[in-house]
Amino acid sequence: MKAAMLYGVKDLRVEDVEIPKVNAGEVLVKVKAATTCGTDLKIYQRGYVEKVIKLPTIFGHEWAGEVVEVGEGLEWPKKGMRVRAGNSAPCLRCVMCRKGKYNLCEEMIWLWGAYAEYIKVPARMVLVNMQEIPGHVSYEEAAIAEPLACVLHGVEEARVRLGDTVTIIGAGPIGLLHLLTVKKMGVEKVVMVDLVDERLSFASKLGADEVVNAGKADALESVKRLTDGYGADVVIEAIGLPSTWEQAIKLARKGGTVLEFGGCPPGTEIRVSTETLHYGELTLLGTFHATPQHFRKALSLISTRTVDVKPLITRRMKLEDIKEAFEVLATSKSEIKIAIHP
Repeated sequence: MKAAMLYGVKDLRVEDVEIPKVNAGEVLVKVKAATTCGTDLKIYQRGYVEKVIKLPTIFGHEWAGEVVEVGEGLEWPKKGMRVRAGNSAPCLRCVMCRKGKYNLCEEMIWLWGAYAEYIKVPARMVLVNMQEIPGHVSYEEAAIAEPLACVLHGVEEARVRLGDTVTIIGAGPIGLLHLLTVKKMGVEKVVMVDLVDERLSFASKLGADEVVNAGKADALESVKRLTDGYGADVVIEAIGLPSTWEQAIKLARKGGTVLEFGGCPPGTEIRVSTETLHYGELTLLGTFHATPQHFRKALSLISTRTVDVKPLITRRMKLEDIKEAFEVLATSKSEIKIAIHP
């Protein structure tokens, strides 16, 4: 089969590899669509932590497809079923799992290999984090359940509430998914902050109430002006840079919440004003990944069109052009997500 192998930073090659053999409890799926992700782009450009992804590996983790082989001992799923699976599966037994922090499982297994003709789903993942795709939902839409699940975990932890004003830093795929999600939660106003006019224009079309180009206007002054001088109730950083993590803290009101969602490069740090944190009673938190429950919720929101992810697919490309797809993402001002079709 054809597969996109990642060997190192910007070293991505489409090669012929063997179709995985299915053991007891495992499932082989023919990938129908795999979508690009900001995390994939970061890994491609700068690498990632060895605990989560070991190189070389077949790349990609947002996918959906059709079951073509079912391992011994499984009654579900059935051959021919349309499915998607999370790229992780907790053990359900470790200390973190017993505390309900399944996304922080100490024995988590991870699944990479979306940019290929076939993907083998481990037995634990079949049991814990695989879902059937409703017939009216496209494979492309179903693939986006993975990033949406992470967004749902973030907004739940940030306790976004009816009537809140939310500022989102970053109008990329994750920032836009946050926008779509909080708008459905009944917030009063969403302010999007970015450096690219094309992305801000796209955010406006998706429902952003106000947009701020931080390269042309002072973000702090703009957010204060748009919130009667107070700052946002909730600020979500969706880029993953220490500078924007620090900026997010400044944009929140007293008693507000700052969600540092975007993952920064390993080894980086930020400076926090103790006065702002203490006397302003800020809630400062980070969230990582999602639980199997969030994956199920995400697919449900997509299937009911409560969160319409169709507009986020801005281009479709073949697996053979995967390296070009990432170069396009790295340089384009208008591309959001690219659907890869093996």
